[in-house]
Amino acid sequence: MSKQHTPGFLQIVADAKTRVRECTVADICRRIDAGEPITLIDVREESEFARGHIPGAIHLGKGIIERDIESRIPNTEQELILYCGGGFRSALAADNLQKMGYKHVISMDGGWTGWTKTGRSIEAGG
Repeated sequence: MSKQHTPGFLQIVADAKTRVRECTVADICRRIDAGEPITLIDVREESEFARGHIPGAIHLGKGIIERDIESRIPNTEQELILYCGGGFRSALAADNLQKMGYKHVISMDGGWTGWTKTGRSIEAGG
């Protein structure tokens, strides 16, 4: 069963999505298959990341990403692809990173849920 989000949460996500560039899971799969170097950031909770994540993803949970991004990825020109469970938290985090000066931030619509539906590989552990 999918999570039922509250109207207030959906409103702020919709607002953030007016300013955030999005991609699909299929877009990321094509880029990986083409051998493109990409930086994936998983913004889910630590326990979610530990249960499984996209191979090679960096974990910077939504609760700490704004605090830690500049020390982990100081280059504000680097493309960053954020994902969460379905694309809502990643849109909120992407909006904030843009406000911090990161110029190439993308939120992966469909997130972890969409990734797992493709049957592609996953990693577990943190």
